Amino acid sequence: MRHNSADLIVRNALLRGEAQARDLFMSNGKYVSSEEDLSASCIRELDAGGKLCIPSFIDPHIHLDKAHTIASAKANHSGTLAEAIKIGLELKRNYTCDDLVKRAGQSIVAAVSNGVTHLRTHVDVDNVGGLLPLEAIVEARNIYSDIVDLQIVAFPQEGLLRNKGTVDLMWRAMEEGADVVGGMPLNEDGTEESTKHIQIAFEIAKKFNADIDMHVDETDDPSARTLEILACHTITNDWQGRVTAGHTCALAAYPDDYADRVIQLVKDARIHMVTNPATNLMLQGRHDNHPKRRGITRVKELLAQGINVSFGQDNLRDVFYPFGRNDPLEIALLTAHAAHMSSPKEIEQIFDMPTINAAGVVGLDNYDTNPGSQADLVVLDAYSPAEAITLQAGRRYIIKRGRLVVETETRSKMHWSPESALSQEI
Repeated sequence: MRHNSADLIVRNALLRGEAQARDLFMSNGKYVSSEEDLSASCIRELDAGGKLCIPSFIDPHIHLDKAHTIASAKANHSGTLAEAIKIGLELKRNYTCDDLVKRAGQSIVAAVSNGVTHLRTHVDVDNVGGLLPLEAIVEARNIYSDIVDLQIVAFPQEGLLRNKGTVDLMWRAMEEGADVVGGMPLNEDGTEESTKHIQIAFEIAKKFNADIDMHVDETDDPSARTLEILACHTITNDWQGRVTAGHTCALAAYPDDYADRVIQLVKDARIHMVTNPATNLMLQGRHDNHPKRRGITRVKELLAQGINVSFGQDNLRDVFYPFGRNDPLEIALLTAHAAHMSSPKEIEQIFDMPTINAAGVVGLDNYDTNPGSQADLVVLDAYSPAEAITLQAGRRYIIKRGRLVVETETRSKMHWSPESALSQEI
């Protein structure tokens, strides 16, 4: 159950692009224009201290059903995507609803503590786990609805045609709580089947008036072509702006002339692109001799064409990726390094990815601090995006729908001074 918010004032809030701090007013879960618009008899005040305040972070690509399974999984000795999928398939045979809800909750709490109040999670749908992972994540969505908005993608990782019965399961998944139609078209037996995979996804999406979010060409193989196929089908089905392509690692391996052509198709289709640098830096290029490919998509080239690019945590302490903290600032730092983004403009673009750009991915309008917008806010212990990324700044306050949900205080005391060192020398 979601509760109405008590009124809240955040004093001395520094917003991006503004030189002076100002006060923010929240009432009934929304921003309002002034203190006179507050309605509650009991008003709480927080002091941001002139620090950077932003609409809360959004993670548009995570796998809550797989998170925190590393301890119970076989080791991924090759470190490859193929072996991770094989091990994950075996893990699904022993899933329980209670364990899925517990692990998802652990991940959600970690994300919210890092300032993430919107998540889009992919949840496996196949003939091994059936709809159990979906049912558990729907339950977790209900439990944690006060602190996070959670979108669920029905994700046929094992294929639609290769994994018998999954097409029917996908239709049922959309009826039983999934919000978005997922896909992994490269995990089929050839181009014809990959194309059919995409066609089926559009049939389901159009029936439910749902967006599409696919894992696309997550491979080093430059002959992978499902991004081009997806872009063409997006245009043919008039689904522009409603499709997201995650990973797209092969785009980095394409010859430049073909990559340019595909990027133009992606732009024409208004496809949102999500890179997942933590997982793909770990998995891709495993069989390369030096020089090794970096494994992430062409972030700068996509941005240069005005394409909406965001990033996600993707995997979290599982056989795909054994690390991770559900922290967008950590992924921002990784993205900046992997994509060679270091100029002042590029650092601002990196900071846009888990905020403004991610809002576009998950379909949030008016994701800002203007009156009428949902009052989701993070107070960072920094004065600028560059400082926040560099210092991996603390999240002083995290507010969801006008209610304080997390407060963090970090203290450090140095028991040394230059004066004491000099006195010891004397």
